[in-house]
Amino acid sequence: MELYLVPLMLFISSILMAFAWLGHIKFREKTFIQALIFSWLLVLPEYLLNVSAIRWGIGTFEPSEMAAMNLCTGVICIAFVSKIFLGEKLNPRKIVGFILMAISVVLVVL
Repeated sequence: MELYLVPLMLFISSILMAFAWLGHIKFREKTFIQALIFSWLLVLPEYLLNVSAIRWGIGTFEPSEMAAMNLCTGVICIAFVSKIFLGEKLNPRKIVGFILMAISVVLVVL
């Protein structure tokens, strides 16, 4: 069960963190305090998912493997939020970089 649940939890955690970091940018008319509250409301469930995934994943995955999954999904989720939610253009160089990151995680985990 942990084999699938841990990576899924880390991915969902990364989506929440990407929105916590960047989501408020789309709503520039909101105050800094509103952006801060929005971000912290997303960070709490993100942190709960992240810590739970890492605790449950020990034994199935090594800590370095989970860290690699977490970092890679974090960067990829930032790219998706930037592209889909904020409309950033991802050039071919960035896309290749994200693919290389994904390949590096596969190499670390296998």
